[in-house]
Amino acid sequence: MEILISLLVCLLLFPTIKPGVADQNDGVTVDVRVGLVVDLGSTEGNILETSFALALSDFYRINNEYQTRVSVLARDSQGDPLLAYSAVTNLIKNAKVEAIIGAQSLQEAKLLAVVSKKAKVPVISLLAPDSLSLNRYDHFIQTTHDQTSEAKGITSLIHDLNRTSVVVIYEDADDWRESLQTLVEHFQDERISIDGTASFSGSSGENHMMNQLRKVTYKVSRGAVFVVHMSENLVSSLLQCAEKLGLMEQGPVWLLTTRSMNHFHFSSHFATRSMQRVIGFRPYVPVSSETMDFTSRVTNALMETKRYSVWAHGVACILATAAEKMSLKKSENVSSNLLETMRQISYKGLSHCDIQMVGNKYLLGTFEIVDMVGTMERRIGLWSCDKFCERRDVMASSPNDLEIQRHRLLEENGEHKKLLRVLVPAGNKVPNLMSMRLDTETGLYTASGFCIEVFKTCIAPFNYQLEFIPYNGSYNNLAYLLSTQSDKYDAAVGDITITSNRSLYVDFTLPFTDIGIGILTVKKRSQGMWTFFDPFDRSLWLASGAFFILTGVVVWLVERSVNPEFQGSWGQQLCIMLWFGFSTIVFAQREKLEKMSSRFLVIVWLFVVLILTSSYSANLTSTKTISRIQLNHQAVFTSTTLNNMKLGSINAVEAYAQGLRDGTLSHVINEIPYLNLLLGYYPDAFVMTDRETSTNGFGFMFQKGSGLATNVSREIAKLRSLGTLKDIEQRWFQKLDSLNVRSNADDVASLNDVDESSNRFSFRELRGLFIIAGVAHALVIALHLVHIRQEILIKLQSFYLLVKNDSSFTR
Repeated sequence: MEILISLLVCLLLFPTIKPGVADQNDGVTVDVRVGLVVDLGSTEGNILETSFALALSDFYRINNEYQTRVSVLARDSQGDPLLAYSAVTNLIKNAKVEAIIGAQSLQEAKLLAVVSKKAKVPVISLLAPDSLSLNRYDHFIQTTHDQTSEAKGITSLIHDLNRTSVVVIYEDADDWRESLQTLVEHFQDERISIDGTASFSGSSGENHMMNQLRKVTYKVSRGAVFVVHMSENLVSSLLQCAEKLGLMEQGPVWLLTTRSMNHFHFSSHFATRSMQRVIGFRPYVPVSSETMDFTSRVTNALMETKRYSVWAHGVACILATAAEKMSLKKSENVSSNLLETMRQISYKGLSHCDIQMVGNKYLLGTFEIVDMVGTMERRIGLWSCDKFCERRDVMASSPNDLEIQRHRLLEENGEHKKLLRVLVPAGNKVPNLMSMRLDTETGLYTASGFCIEVFKTCIAPFNYQLEFIPYNGSYNNLAYLLSTQSDKYDAAVGDITITSNRSLYVDFTLPFTDIGIGILTVKKRSQGMWTFFDPFDRSLWLASGAFFILTGVVVWLVERSVNPEFQGSWGQQLCIMLWFGFSTIVFAQREKLEKMSSRFLVIVWLFVVLILTSSYSANLTSTKTISRIQLNHQAVFTSTTLNNMKLGSINAVEAYAQGLRDGTLSHVINEIPYLNLLLGYYPDAFVMTDRETSTNGFGFMFQKGSGLATNVSREIAKLRSLGTLKDIEQRWFQKLDSLNVRSNADDVASLNDVDESSNRFSFRELRGLFIIAGVAHALVIALHLVHIRQEILIKLQSFYLLVKNDSSFTR
C-alpha cells in the first residue's frame, strides 16, 4: 500500500514527458497563437476548423523537433461581420495572436483588412471573394483562384464553342458584381459581346426569374451562352426556371463561374434534372494519396468532402513552418516577422503543387472544366494559363449563328471623333451634382458637376465628341425617350437612380455613387461626465433648486414652533431645513408634519416634483438612449424628399440645412449622394445615423445593346479602385459656394446650440408648475404670518391681563 501511495504522489508531482516534445531547450516550446474566426455553424467554417486541427497535428508529428507550436484559438462569428470584427480585435489585443484565419464574405474581408493594416497582423482568408479594393492592404492575404486565368479560360472556351456573344446572369450584390468585373473586361478584349444581362437577389421569386429570363432570351438565339455568376441557391432556382422555359434543351449552353462552382457540393438544392448542358469552372486539386487520406479524415469528421480542406492544410503547414523559421531568426538576432517569413516560403501541398505567395495572394491558377451529366459530373478538360489540356468536344451540335450587336469604337488614327448625344436633366436644382448652361456665343449647352465630370472621365478613353442636350421631364420618361428615339439620343447622364423598370428600356452602367438611402440629422456634441444635466436648461435647474430650498424653509417656519423634529440647535435646524426640501426629489421625507398648512404645501410641491422627474426621465431617454431610427415606410419618405430636393429652389442644400437648424426638420431621409453633399458642406454639423441599401445608386443610361455601357462600367470600376472617383466626389461635395451655402464656424456652432436647446426643457415651458408652487408657498406663508400675528396678540393680551391682575407688580 505504501508503494502504491508513493507512485501516485510521483505521478501527481511530476508531469509525464511526451515523446517528441522535448528538445534541446529541455522540453520548453514556444507557443505561437493563431486566431480562427469563422462561422462555426456553417459547413465551410467546420471544414476550416477541423482541417487546421488535423493539419497541425500531422505536421508536428512529423516535425516533432520543432521549437515552436502553432495553437489555434477558434471564435464563432455566427456569420455576422461585426461579431467577426469584434472577435479579431479581441484576439489581437488580449490573446496576442500572430495571425488570423477568417473572412467568409467581402464585407467581413474589408473590415478585417482594416484591422490587419492597423495592427500589422496578417489576416488570411480562404473563403472571401477576390476584390480590387483589398489589394492595398499588405497584411490581408487571400487564398483564391486567379481571376485573370479564369477569365481567359472562359473566353477561350466560348471561342472554341464558336460563339461570339453571351448573356450574363449575376447576383445583385456588391461582392458578386465586383468579382464579375474581370470577366466582363476580358469579354470586351476578346470581342465577345454581351447581348443581355439579368440580375437576381436572394429574395427573387420564381415568377420574377421566369419573367427576366423571357426578357433576356427574347433577343438571342437558341444557341446562346448563359454565363452564370450567383450563389448556389439562386443557381438552383434559375436552372429550374430555365428548364420550365425549355432553355435546358439542345441549343443554349449554361456556364457557371468558379465562384458559383466552389459551392456546388455545399447544397443539396440543385435540381439534378436541370443539370444537362451545364458547364462549370472550378479550381483543380490534383489527386494524390496524401490528398485522399487527408480529405477522407475530414469526411469522417464532417460527413462531407471539401476542397477547402486541402487549401486549409497548406496554409496551416505554411504558418507552422514560418513560425519555426521566425523563431530561429530571432535566436540569431535576425529581425523578422511572420508575414515576411511566409512570403519567403514555397511549400508543396498535399497535391504536390508548389504553394507560394504572389503579392498578397496564394493564387490557384489551374482550373478543371466540369460537365454536368444527370446526377454525375465529368471533367472535360483542364485550363492552366493560356491553353487547354485533355480537351474534348463539349457539344455535339454546332451552335446557331447569333445576331451580334456591338458598338464599334473609332480608332485614334486621325479621323474625326464620333458624336455622342447626351441627355442631361435640366430640372435638377443641385448644381454640385450637375448643371446646364447655355453658351450664348456658340448656342451650345455646357454641363458641369460631379455626375458630368465622372462621365467625361470615363468616356475620355473612347474618343467621343459630346453634345449635351437639356431634358425637362420625369426620369422614368427619360429612360423611355432614350429607348424609343435612338436616332436622336445615345445616352443620358445625371443623378439617375438605377431601377428595375428603367432597366427594361435602357442599359445602365455600374453605379458611380454609394448605394442606398440614409438618415441625416444634427450631430450631437461629444458627451462628457455631466451629460445627465442635459434634459433641463440652466434656468430650469436654478428655479428647481431654489424651490427645493424654499419648500424646506417654509415647512421649517411652519413646523418649528410645534414640531420637535424641526427644533434643536441652529446647525441641526439648518440641516433639517435643507434635507427636507431636497428629500422630496425621491419622495424620501420621513418627518411627521403637525400643521395642515405645511401638509398642503408638501402635497402641492410633490405634485410639481412628480412632473419634473417624469419630464427629466422622458427627455433623458429620448435624447440619450434612442440613438437610431429605423427606415420604416422608407419608400414614401424617399420619394417625397427626392422631389423636394430636385424640384426645390437652387438653394436646396441650404434649405435642408436651415430646416435642421431651426428645428423644422428633425431628420432628412434621402439617397446617400444628396446626404454626402450636405455632409461635405457641414462636416462638423451633421451626421448620418443610418443607411440601408434599398436603392441602386446613380448610373449612366445607354441604348439597349450598346457596348458603351460595359466600357464605361469598366472605367467606373477603375476610377473606384484607383481612388480617383473619391477624389472627384470630394472636390464637388466639399466645394463651398458663398452664394448658396454658409459654412462657417458660427453656423456650425449655431446648429449644435439649436439642437441641444431644442431638446431641453426650459423654465419657460414649465413655468405654470412653478406658478402653482409659488402660489401655494405664498398662501402658506401668509397663513403662517396671520397665525403668528394672532399668537402675538394673544400673548400681548395675556401679558396685559397678567400685569393688571398682579397687585405686587402695580405697587
